[in-house]
Amino acid sequence: MFKQISSIHNSFVKELFQLKEKSRVRKKTGLFLIEGQREIMLAISGGYEVETVLFDSGIISITEIESLSLSESTESIEVSSEVYQKLAYRSSTEGVIAVAKSKELSLDKINFKSPTPLILVAEAPEKPGNIGALLRTADAANIDAVIIANPKTDLYNPNIIRSSVGCVFTNQIATGTTTKIIAFLQSKNIEIYCAALLETSENYTKQNFTKSTALIVGTEATGLSEEWLNNASKNIIIPMQGAIDSMNVSVSAGILIYEAKRQRDFK
Repeated sequence: MFKQISSIHNSFVKELFQLKEKSRVRKKTGLFLIEGQREIMLAISGGYEVETVLFDSGIISITEIESLSLSESTESIEVSSEVYQKLAYRSSTEGVIAVAKSKELSLDKINFKSPTPLILVAEAPEKPGNIGALLRTADAANIDAVIIANPKTDLYNPNIIRSSVGCVFTNQIATGTTTKIIAFLQSKNIEIYCAALLETSENYTKQNFTKSTALIVGTEATGLSEEWLNNASKNIIIPMQGAIDSMNVSVSAGILIYEAKRQRDFK
């Protein structure tokens, strides 16, 4: 028999609503919400600890809840449709939400399995949708790590989890300041390739991405900071032949990542 919660005024439900809505609460408690069966399973396979699962039995069956590979310490709670809708982030939903413990996303937690790692660094991305797209591309290409420089939002934002389709859990991720990330890359002898609209930038197809490589992308509005450009091994450019001189950051990153993978024979 599962514990049941039917009221949106329940104190635990109110706490979870704060986790859903406020980054500072997620940071303070070290907890966040995951919505959806696939996302929860990816988080578990990625080593995240799930404390509680809340489900609406009108949407998802008990059998499906039991198939989520939850640990014995995870509490499962059946909630009313009203409670579930208050906590759910998506309009089309799967009837299950998990409360999970966040990880420390520091640079010193990164463990490169490849002797010549391929890394994506995004400086100060603001839109959760763009971050999610970057993480999906990184997962698809199976690169070694994604690093967010000077993050504008925490990576456990529900919109990032949704837009990444759970790839926030499948990638090796770290955050840090631009200064610390540059020092980290240099200490590992990783070449820094900055995507930049400069007259001196070289065509990205003319580079050797088979060695240890970090591909650095900035925002569409401001590009990369001078600190990155001044510390680049090479500043590179994707040739633009249309009327505009920039493209979506996730598209740019995808082009660069897959050129690097092509050079590496998709290993």
